Amino acid sequence: MNGYSAYEDTFARDNLPPGDQWPDLINLDQLGYPDRLNCATELLDRAVDDGYGDKVCLHTPSENWTYSELLQHANRIAHVLTEELGMVSGERVLLRGANNAMMVACWFGLIKAGGIAVTTMPLLRAVELVTLIDKAKVRLAICDERLNEEMELAREEAADLERIVYFNGSRQLEGMMSKKSDRFENLETSADDICMIACTSGTTGQPKGTMHFHRDVLAICDTFSKDVLKPDESDIFIGSPPLAFTFGLGGLVLFPMRARASMVLLENGSPDKLAKAISEFGATVLFTAPTGYRFMLNTLGEGDLPSLKKCVSAGEPLPKPTWEEWERQTGIRIIDGIGATEMLHVFISAEGEDIRPGATGRPVTGYQAQVIDEDGNPLPAGEVGRLAVKGPTGCRYLDDDRQKGYVINGWNVTGDAYMMDEDGYFWFQSRTDDMIISAGYNIGGPEVEAALLAHDAVADCAVVGSPDEGRGQVVKAFVILREGVLGDDVLVKTLQNFVKEHIAPYKYPRRIEFVDELPRTQTGKVQRFRLRELEVERAGGV
Repeated sequence: MNGYSAYEDTFARDNLPPGDQWPDLINLDQLGYPDRLNCATELLDRAVDDGYGDKVCLHTPSENWTYSELLQHANRIAHVLTEELGMVSGERVLLRGANNAMMVACWFGLIKAGGIAVTTMPLLRAVELVTLIDKAKVRLAICDERLNEEMELAREEAADLERIVYFNGSRQLEGMMSKKSDRFENLETSADDICMIACTSGTTGQPKGTMHFHRDVLAICDTFSKDVLKPDESDIFIGSPPLAFTFGLGGLVLFPMRARASMVLLENGSPDKLAKAISEFGATVLFTAPTGYRFMLNTLGEGDLPSLKKCVSAGEPLPKPTWEEWERQTGIRIIDGIGATEMLHVFISAEGEDIRPGATGRPVTGYQAQVIDEDGNPLPAGEVGRLAVKGPTGCRYLDDDRQKGYVINGWNVTGDAYMMDEDGYFWFQSRTDDMIISAGYNIGGPEVEAALLAHDAVADCAVVGSPDEGRGQVVKAFVILREGVLGDDVLVKTLQNFVKEHIAPYKYPRRIEFVDELPRTQTGKVQRFRLRELEVERAGGV
């Protein structure tokens, strides 16, 4: 770090990991960023200064905004934050909303004013919001009014949350904005000032906050996007991931704006609506999970979606049959990739003729990767081990002892088992932890277990990922019932609905099996790996 920060509120900086627990950050000199850098200036203000003000930046089903219009909205929000809501630089602000224009404007307004964005998924429940609010010491939240119910419940429990300002609906934020200037002088931040805290789905049920700098936001644009996607200003980006996912933030906002291209934002990015919007807006670059591609294949005909030029898949392993069928029907070779919230975006990928179907790819320019054993030693080609990566971005958890488990000898160790072949291509094997990846969503098994255990009928349970052709994996719960409780289809539905009411609905167990006992070690620990092996065996070894 350069030792200088413009921030008045130093909480985030003070809670960075100790220096000896940081990953090695490499190839920053090749990116050439100055010490003083505000990523909003580079992505938005400079686009207008460079003559793109009248170009459409943002498409939605109901409106279009030019770069100038987005800048004006963001500037007014920055004034509201600093003049009406008392936000000081370095303060964490929770953003909550679907993929829409105001969410993007709020993100840029916050970054311009030197705030730190804590963007959350619309599906999160109050208990999950409270955990994030308390962890990041959030005083202020800006929320789409259509999501006010869980937000208000969170307000009642969160220790630090003092104020919620809503947009859309009653247009509370818009009313404040109407009185403000559309010009704002961005805070001159340091390149290594924190600008966002991205939240993971922790495997222990406790999410981790990953802190990223202004330079990190540009680094993912100038590595993966620049060297693999190669977009230009004529491109129109579209996709399904929420902006709270770094996969969505990069693919739907940062990458197009860095290229002076445009984005299509859909509040509902389900595969049927996504395919329709691709045609309607003439989208050229698509970001979605393998599940999305599989669902769209069921309705597409050969030659459909003629505007598409490039397709990106991440969030879960891309099956080779899906890749092959998509190429057959559309002529497009899907760009697969693996990223991590800790790394901000994709760090292994391949495009065009460099793609090997079934392989994730090779390290993106600026990154290095290797496969290591349990002791952290590099393994030779052909052997399976833990994936380790380093580059210009890296893991920095907010005040979390799990930093020591993620960063080993300067390498970010992702929790994925991989094999590298003789040509340096990386092939996914499995997860090495309890993370369940279902339809592109990361779901921590222990969090689902905790929700189930809160029900009076459940004596004990274990949750694992079960192979599924459509979603890659689904959440499977093995449940031991209390004495006298009948395990039937009615109880299955009751428990599923109970989980949906307590945590984000997408995390609920789609499969529940009632059992008399769980496999355990001699010390009593549940052996979830045995349950995972059982599910793979039942699925025929897929």
